[in-house]
Amino acid sequence: MTDDQAVESMRVMTNVNALLAARGTTFVNNFASFPLCCPSRTTYITGQYGHNHTIMGNAPPAGGYEKLAPTHGNSLPAWLRQAGYHTVHLGKYLNGYGQARPTEVPAGWNEWYGSTDPSTYRFYNYTLNENGRLATYGTGAANYQTDVYGRKAVELIRRLAPATQPFFLSVAFLAPHSGGPRDADDPGNQATPSPAPRHRNRFASEPLPAPPSLNEADVSDKPAGIRNRPLIRPARLNGIRENYQQRLESLLAVDEAIRDIMAALEASGELSRTLIVFTSDNGFFHGEHRVPDGKVLVYEPSVRVPLILRGPGVPAGVVRPNLVANVDLAATILDVANARPGRRLDGRTLLPFARDGLVRSSRDILLETPTYSAIRTPRYVFVQHSSGDQELYDLARDPHQLQSLHADPASARLKADLGSRLARLRACACDSCRRGADLRLAARYRRGRAGCVRSTVRLRIAGSAAARVFFVSFYRGRTRLRRDSRAPYTAAISSRRLRTRTLVRAVVTLRDRRSQSLDRALRAC
Repeated sequence: MTDDQAVESMRVMTNVNALLAARGTTFVNNFASFPLCCPSRTTYITGQYGHNHTIMGNAPPAGGYEKLAPTHGNSLPAWLRQAGYHTVHLGKYLNGYGQARPTEVPAGWNEWYGSTDPSTYRFYNYTLNENGRLATYGTGAANYQTDVYGRKAVELIRRLAPATQPFFLSVAFLAPHSGGPRDADDPGNQATPSPAPRHRNRFASEPLPAPPSLNEADVSDKPAGIRNRPLIRPARLNGIRENYQQRLESLLAVDEAIRDIMAALEASGELSRTLIVFTSDNGFFHGEHRVPDGKVLVYEPSVRVPLILRGPGVPAGVVRPNLVANVDLAATILDVANARPGRRLDGRTLLPFARDGLVRSSRDILLETPTYSAIRTPRYVFVQHSSGDQELYDLARDPHQLQSLHADPASARLKADLGSRLARLRACACDSCRRGADLRLAARYRRGRAGCVRSTVRLRIAGSAAARVFFVSFYRGRTRLRRDSRAPYTAAISSRRLRTRTLVRAVVTLRDRRSQSLDRALRAC
């Protein structure tokens, strides 16, 4: 896990792209449900949205490590440990960790190499709690934080791999988050990371990306928090550009560490039976919508984060468009480990989506902080702010979120529908967080009893959302039988085309671009 990494920056991570993306599955529509460090990382280890795990900030009383500590024993590492895994954490953890009890090892971890705050945010001269003993790493080049984490991860793999007990290793890098020390070329008005000396100025000539949202000219459609922001002056833009360049440079050491981790897994013989998950806790702004830096806000640079899976049964070089979120990470890891959660998970395993491109879910994604809640669908994002402000974007026509449609009378019906769905998500728990459109694949048998086809079976899309269907593709196994774009959306299958047990599937696309796969098993008599 990296810290504050925007999706755009993935292009400079050549090892991650070659060793993970090209040999695994990339989810291009992955979101941080609460785009801030501690709430996002808590979602990762609990599998729950913020309103269920209740960590709603980086510091007390809303959040921070101390708020979760009493129930930490009921989280991902403890569940994996109960399933027989040796659990290890290395690097950054929840914000505030180590301030009250620097030598405490959180429940669930067999081994612990956690950075203690506030030294977490120093690339040199930081302190790790190493299984209850504090170790400080100084200012020498060999102590560059990312490199130390990379070396320790390799050492752990070499030591743990020969054992018969499986292991879970969580490595959390600080980069590309800002952190000390201040370097000579740092801008005076901008916090930056400190790249490894070997990578310094590697991107000194790299231009700042200039999407249409950069220093957005007209923000009259935005909430007061954006409307009140002045245009970013040229001097500040230069600082943003310098920060952007240094952030890219800081990721190069992470990229090398991941190369070494992959090499250690391969040398140990564990690579072919290991699931690797690469992601970030949240995204980051570089001047979009007049926001010079940071995250938390509902816009795409902040909420969209990288996610790559590589491992057994995960297809290589595949890109999946399914809407997924950090709320799915725990469920995915538990699925691989055959472990059981002690909480009611709001997310779901991503392995079926990775393994089969026809598996779809029409669920909506919740984005939430104490100051807003939002619903993210394949096409729309609708936001309700605690101030009373609203935003509505059609991402198919306006991917950079330049013009909110919330005040457009033509969008009233759409806004009402999204608002109703958002209200359900805001209070969801467990299954209700994963529920999509009400759709069913109904079957009407001819000359046979239910479940046994003697002649033909007619498939039909049913459910209260059937009126919203745009088109349906029907499949027998992997073979597409027909595409129907007119109600009542049916397909007929003869018993001659069925084996003893045949899976039939309908992939339903709704008018708002949501997609749902519906499966049914049929057999010939």
